[in-house]
Amino acid sequence: MKSEDFPRFEVKGQVALVTGAARGIGRACALALAHAGADVALGLRDAKTAGDLATEIEAMGRRALRLQMDMSRLDEIQSAVAAAVAHFGRLDILVNNAGVAPENPAENVREKDFDLTLAVNLKGTFFASQAAGRVMIRQKRGRIINLGSQAGFVALPTESIYCMTKAAISHLTRCLAVEWGPYNITVNAVAPTFIRTPGTEECLSNEAFRADVLSRIALGRIGEPMEVAAAVVYLASPAASLVTGTTLLIDGGWTAR
Repeated sequence: MKSEDFPRFEVKGQVALVTGAARGIGRACALALAHAGADVALGLRDAKTAGDLATEIEAMGRRALRLQMDMSRLDEIQSAVAAAVAHFGRLDILVNNAGVAPENPAENVREKDFDLTLAVNLKGTFFASQAAGRVMIRQKRGRIINLGSQAGFVALPTESIYCMTKAAISHLTRCLAVEWGPYNITVNAVAPTFIRTPGTEECLSNEAFRADVLSRIALGRIGEPMEVAAAVVYLASPAASLVTGTTLLIDGGWTAR
């Protein structure tokens, strides 16, 4: 067999945009994509942040671009995608990572928390996909990877709104995959379990909570951001060229029970 007949798990020469790139899973995705060969646009709620991340990417010999991209603001989503395309000349990969998860028992959920969760997790994901999708349709190629959650498959107490949005992400992924398949655009999602990030640090520091989480994960450990990023790189790579409309669970076996 020729070398080109084997799976390729790299994205050399491509341009990726990662939303919510400042920390946690978003940061890991940006670094992993750069390591796999991509130049990376960093979608940030505050573009003044993540200077060290841009430096790390550039140290790999890749280009990095910091973008103001508050995912609750449609104007910033559209301008960030346009700026990425203007700077790099194309957009091959979109990683919709940004998300929020205010915790509250369902009977205590406030309207402003409800609205913010839907605005960032669903509306933001849809309109970022739309803006990137328009570019990818012209290119006749693209990869969109959404960040779902195991919370889209199982119920997590006090997180009804978050769970609802992540379940919706899985179905939105299928809808966009079907609609944009004719343009050689794949749309997939990854659905992690609890991952060791700044956002989960407080809840996982509670011994009782942590013990309960670990009892539900077959592998018996908390995940690391780069383990999620690995799946994102796979879905962005030529190795996943026939994969679309799927949500890949990265849950250590939580939902297998």
